[in-house]
Amino acid sequence: MKRGRKRNSETHRSKIGVGPIADVREILERSNSVATVGASTNLDKPAGGVPQHLKSIGFHVIPVNPNASEILGEKSFAGLLDVDKPVDIVQVFRPSEEAPHIARQAVQIGAKVLWLQLGITSPEAREIADEAGIEYVEDRCMERESRRLGIRKGPVETTTDRAS
Repeated sequence: MKRGRKRNSETHRSKIGVGPIADVREILERSNSVATVGASTNLDKPAGGVPQHLKSIGFHVIPVNPNASEILGEKSFAGLLDVDKPVDIVQVFRPSEEAPHIARQAVQIGAKVLWLQLGITSPEAREIADEAGIEYVEDRCMERESRRLGIRKGPVETTTDRAS
């Protein structure tokens, strides 16, 4: 009923969370480092393949996974608060229920963008990001968006790109 419509309307408004698609392009073009919370060592999973693609097009990928010491040749951090380098985007591959906690941590580390991957939404995480002035994207795949928009950074690693 009305509740369903309101929820759909809220979801529609918050899908990008930053306005038009041009803003997604701007986020990807200006950002260099991506902390991937829930990064996987399994490249066949989205949480492994998406960071692999981002690294292959020149993003500095910072894996966050307490069960791995290294992912994609990069040191893996146990938690977002353990990351000891600047983070432009916090990319989330964790269940929606964990997103508010991750959003609070993104604020603590001074991230500029909170990006919840395809299938992940959280009104509470969005509110936390909005209140902190962090740009917010949800229910979108960074790999799909970067491919669709033709995003590439500096030198490109062709050996780790899934498409090759």
